[in-house]
Amino acid sequence: MAWWGWGSPEAERELPEPALGFLREQLGITGEGRPAVTLEAVQVPVSGLSDDAAAKLGAARTDHAARVEHAAGKGYPDLIRLRSGDGSSAPDAVLEPGSEEEVRGALQACAEADLAVVPFGGGTSVVGGVEPLRGEHAGVVALDLGRLDRLLELDERSLTAVFEPGLRGPEAEALLNARGLTLGHFPQSYEHATIGGYVATRSAGQSSTGYGRIDELVLGLRLVATGRELDLPPRPASAAGPELREVLVGSEGTLGVITRAALSVRPKPRRTRYEGFFFRSWGEGCEALRALEQAEASPDVARLSDERETELSFALAGEGGTTARIGRSYLRARRYAGGCLAIAGWEGEEDDVTRRRARSALLLRGHGALALGSAPGSAWSKGRYHGPYLRDALLDHGVMVETLETATQWSNLQALYRAVRDALHASLGARGTPPLVMCHVSHLYPSGASLYFTFLARQEEGSELEQWKAAKAAASQAIVSHGGTITHHHAVGRDHREYMAAEVGEGGVELLRAMKDRLDHAGIMKPVKLLPDPPGA
Repeated sequence: MAWWGWGSPEAERELPEPALGFLREQLGITGEGRPAVTLEAVQVPVSGLSDDAAAKLGAARTDHAARVEHAAGKGYPDLIRLRSGDGSSAPDAVLEPGSEEEVRGALQACAEADLAVVPFGGGTSVVGGVEPLRGEHAGVVALDLGRLDRLLELDERSLTAVFEPGLRGPEAEALLNARGLTLGHFPQSYEHATIGGYVATRSAGQSSTGYGRIDELVLGLRLVATGRELDLPPRPASAAGPELREVLVGSEGTLGVITRAALSVRPKPRRTRYEGFFFRSWGEGCEALRALEQAEASPDVARLSDERETELSFALAGEGGTTARIGRSYLRARRYAGGCLAIAGWEGEEDDVTRRRARSALLLRGHGALALGSAPGSAWSKGRYHGPYLRDALLDHGVMVETLETATQWSNLQALYRAVRDALHASLGARGTPPLVMCHVSHLYPSGASLYFTFLARQEEGSELEQWKAAKAAASQAIVSHGGTITHHHAVGRDHREYMAAEVGEGGVELLRAMKDRLDHAGIMKPVKLLPDPPGA
């Protein structure tokens, strides 16, 4: 993973000229390049490990490259700091355990040396989740779990697989595919995210409408901690008290280290079919998706872009992309110009896909959708993981680009959509950098749906982080005051922790603190994450 951006450093990150022209017109950018500094130019503090702490840790890495590569995740403020050469958040050391016993030993050594521990999987967090903050401890280490990368057990009769936490998404899929199986979990971070990261952050994949979120797939877990440890074997269901798996799923490394996860798998689909549909308006499209889900006729992938996101997707596609395939003239002739693009995808056995697709398409057309065929769906499938690479290109051109997501009831969806959009326009407009705000629905439930916002603005050179903080605060306040969850699938991390009380109440926060005190007895796991500071701290 590129330390200054997403994915392989050699991956293509060019913006097509039509997209650059669109952004110059919309945002007032000049298009002048702002490349990242070199790795050698990133300034990191001298490692603060004492001789005694270094001796306790043993084979820890303290070289410059390792510390920079583990200094942050992939959120906007993370990249702004690193690209400018600010590596002040680098850990004092990086530990790379190769077994559960080595994880246990690492936690014990860190507890004895008063070192905070930040578990590190794929490093893809966009909410400050893997920034190695030390809190009140003497130092901080990144605990890289990349060596714990095995498929430990596969029960094909029960459709259950047990994984170590450091196994990356594509590697897990390859192992399962070889046996005709799939996990079916494909978040946008899929190329680099890990099994442990999926579980710890309560991830949702792009196919979660059909396959389910990761919390629906977790059957059992093992947690190594400085206090009590938990070993929860896989069971299909239980009525034995509150479900303790739910304590660990979404715990974000604040309680301990997940060292194995038993997940539900399913047969690999023999057929996949992705198609495009077009609606005259955002409201019409949202109503169609609601009807689809509540009729139990949703596809496995269901995404609806609003008018602004649809417009930008046309610009980004350039010649030969989605725009050419759909044809603006085709949409105009049918009075759909300026509308919203939806992508629907079905996966499974041939007959099942044909049957389900026919029912979904009938309902969509009945709610005003114009069927566009398979070309837009194929284009989406081909580029489904490319968004973060485009962010790198936008940063190179001085564009602030950030995402945030939420979810709410269907009856509140449009009010929340308007509130967040208006808050971003007001906040960034007041700073003289009026934004382009886009949104799509990407996960459906009978009671509601998620909203995924992307916003772009001309960077305030020299005040990039202040600009981001103002926009983030405005959007977050709009979410919590208009009935949305502070995060649907990006997790809490550092960026959302002050909103946890609004999410679960003060009593809920106190309960979570009590669980942390019991499991993380030494108090070293991921300080300044997930939970807000206690009163008076």
